[in-house]
Amino acid sequence: MPVILDDIHAPRLDELLKVCEAQGVTTTVTARTSELPSIQGLGTLAHAGPSEISFLSNPKYQSQLAHTRAAAVLLTPEVNDALPASSTTGFIRVVCAQPYLVYALLARWFDAARTPRAVAGVHPSAVVADDAHIDPSASVGAQCVIESGARIAAGCRIGPGCVIGRGVTIDTDTVLYARVTLYDGVSIGARGIIHSGAVIGADGFGFAPDPRAQGAWFKISQLGSVNIGNDVEIGANTTIDRGALDSTTLADGVKLDNQIMVAHNVQIGAHTAVAACVGIAGSTTIGARCTVGGAAMLSGHLQLVDDVHISGGTAVTSSINKPGRYTGVYPYAEHTQWQKNAAVVSQLSQLRKRIRSATRTD
Repeated sequence: MPVILDDIHAPRLDELLKVCEAQGVTTTVTARTSELPSIQGLGTLAHAGPSEISFLSNPKYQSQLAHTRAAAVLLTPEVNDALPASSTTGFIRVVCAQPYLVYALLARWFDAARTPRAVAGVHPSAVVADDAHIDPSASVGAQCVIESGARIAAGCRIGPGCVIGRGVTIDTDTVLYARVTLYDGVSIGARGIIHSGAVIGADGFGFAPDPRAQGAWFKISQLGSVNIGNDVEIGANTTIDRGALDSTTLADGVKLDNQIMVAHNVQIGAHTAVAACVGIAGSTTIGARCTVGGAAMLSGHLQLVDDVHISGGTAVTSSINKPGRYTGVYPYAEHTQWQKNAAVVSQLSQLRKRIRSATRTD
């Protein structure tokens, strides 16, 4: 991949690894010389160049070590011990218990290094209510609207075109990319990341049958809000509805991918991660440290305990009271074969009755 920093701004390998030390992650450099190279970026084993650092976290890519051009590679102690002497490898070994975590820390550092610092202050085209409070160190982009009583804390970055409703609170160092909409009363914790197009706090889907007109519906006002904890990331075009009475809540460390629907009164526990295109119906409670694969569907009023892992495409229609991995995807096949298999599945209940009847007769 292309290098990220030029020669002047690229750190030496040992200086770069101090990023990990600052986060309590230990690394050990095994090199034949004290002349360590400058590192201009990150790359995969297959594509990293001689000024980049790479990593090996998946054993199936270990064969690529023989051909990588990377200046340095992050390795586990086990992989390092299995390799020939360091003098026979063309790269510097950086030994660490969790190469993927170290890669993530370095990637964050490079991303910050290449991104211009946001200029503190409010863009002249932004519309800000007189009683809104914006910390002087925060940055508010062009064409933003910040309504009455909103509070934006120190270090926040509000991208262009965002709409911040009445009484919204955004805690320190949270980033909103362009065109994020926060409805009235929403609360966002510290160090959050909300990507473009996300809508947080829209009305939940609540309607009562209205007997005054056949088939009509009467809208139920949604009086709750949305409360989001610290270190939460919300993907592009994801929507999180406000609660009907109580608030919809995302605990600390929750990670939501793009185009997810979180309905009213949903509760999501700490450090749960949800992949793209998942739909979570109203009043469902998801525990801590859960994962939900892409395009899974969760029915309403369910409870998932901590440490439940839902495979992609799975439809969850009842509560899950035991940790573990759950999958409900019917295996794909060539279309005509799938139709034949589906026809058999649809007749299983009748087949069971026939077998039971035959068993009783015997």
